[in-house]
Amino acid sequence: MARRSTGVSPDDTFDLDAALASLDAEALRALLRDLVFKADEDMRGRIMDSVVDHAAHGSAGWIPVGPPAETISSITSFAREAARMAYAEPWQIDECLREGVKAFLSRHYRAASEVFGCLLVPIGDGEINLGQDELADEVLSVDLNACAAMHAVAAYMCAEAPRRADAVLSAIHEMFGVAYLSSPLREMERVAVDPLPEFDRFLRQWQTLLEVKPDDRDGRGTQHEKYWLREVIERTEGVPGLARLAKNTRRAEDLRAWCHALVGASDWKAALTAFEEAANTVSNSEYARGEFLDGAAVAAKELGGRDLPARLERAWREAPTMHRLRRWLGSATNKATTKNRATQALEACPSRFARQLGLLHVVVGEPDAAAILLANAPGLGWSNPEHPGRLLFPLFRRLLGGTESPMNGEVEPYRDDDDFYSSLDESGGARLNAPAIEEIEHAAGVLPISDDEMKAVILRAMRKAAEKRVAGVTSKQRRNYYDHAARLVAVCAALDAGPQTVNWVAGIRQKYRRYSALQREFSIHLGAKPKTT
Repeated sequence: MARRSTGVSPDDTFDLDAALASLDAEALRALLRDLVFKADEDMRGRIMDSVVDHAAHGSAGWIPVGPPAETISSITSFAREAARMAYAEPWQIDECLREGVKAFLSRHYRAASEVFGCLLVPIGDGEINLGQDELADEVLSVDLNACAAMHAVAAYMCAEAPRRADAVLSAIHEMFGVAYLSSPLREMERVAVDPLPEFDRFLRQWQTLLEVKPDDRDGRGTQHEKYWLREVIERTEGVPGLARLAKNTRRAEDLRAWCHALVGASDWKAALTAFEEAANTVSNSEYARGEFLDGAAVAAKELGGRDLPARLERAWREAPTMHRLRRWLGSATNKATTKNRATQALEACPSRFARQLGLLHVVVGEPDAAAILLANAPGLGWSNPEHPGRLLFPLFRRLLGGTESPMNGEVEPYRDDDDFYSSLDESGGARLNAPAIEEIEHAAGVLPISDDEMKAVILRAMRKAAEKRVAGVTSKQRRNYYDHAARLVAVCAALDAGPQTVNWVAGIRQKYRRYSALQREFSIHLGAKPKTT
């Protein structure tokens, strides 16, 4: 008999923090030992790594015993043999890397660097295979990003002060095959067991190195170094430095970092100016320009600006997406304004945005024009953001008075991917909301269709779309989509029980009678094979 959920989550049954707080140090140590010995081999290694790391970085000043020179020598010999054989067992690499971690935590930086270099460089270069499908961390339990950061710190500690920036850059590049440090400064500080000496001097060296190195010396790292430069500039110069960099490079990613920093500081007045400048500065990128205009609209909203609708309109016109269209239409305060904006948008909307055009036609009272878009849409590509079927098919079913039923279910859950700044609340506490399609229909006064002639036009378009969908998925053997195609046919059948639709359904089932998987879906959503009249 299957277990039935009690409906109570583990967090509701006891307070973990309170329980842990009640344990003294010896009890906590006993608990941890118990967990370690009960865990499987992979998890046991991860737990022990975490314990050693926390202890080494703790306030008690504990320093683990580093591996002896003989161990380091045997690891380098093992690495050479593994490279010669072009293979090593993952558990062997894990054991060796843990010795490198111990060497690092015990401040034996040259030994740590030697271990990480002799193992991770050939693994990253493909000279040592671990049996993984793609990435080494699939089969290793040691944190490779932490190892890469330790390798960079070790290079820092071993280099003479004037050469530290070059040494760190070289060490990071060596690890590219197995780990990428997106924010080297932060990640180096995270793993370092002692404060990095003369760090302010290093920051100046690091910034200079990244600024004066326009060419890629070894074929790797140029794009990454742009991110690293922003990190150090933000560290040394703050927002003014990011602004300087963005205005000098005019790169979208630099402009974005500048704007994000202002949003993070909730400096909405400065953010508005930055977003506007970024939108006017960035070139050859409709996506970036649109996101900056979205950001300007967010800032204007936070500042209480009355020009928000105009900003939403500009964002849609310069970078048309369904989300931006919904924002603009949804900001109207009455039916007349909603329809007037939809009419303006219909005149300006490029023909390639069929889904947006379909909605606009419906809002302005032209469902027959939207039906043409649906009928002419390809049978494949319904997952394309601008395929009209994913919006118009369920919308038409609603306008024709159809409802969900246990038999045909939901046709295509309407999805609309958020634009970049729709989730701005993650950093700045602000958001531009886009009303749902149903809300826009209601605001525009769109009513269920009662005219029989118009109903017939729309139903023919829906049947055509369903027919093309069935033909498309069967021609390419897209078995995962047979269910969807059968649902479309079932919706048409549920909307009209007349002889024309009945014969149409029977014809489709007959035409594809050899597709047994599709026939099963038809039986699920349509029931028994209907008789023609």
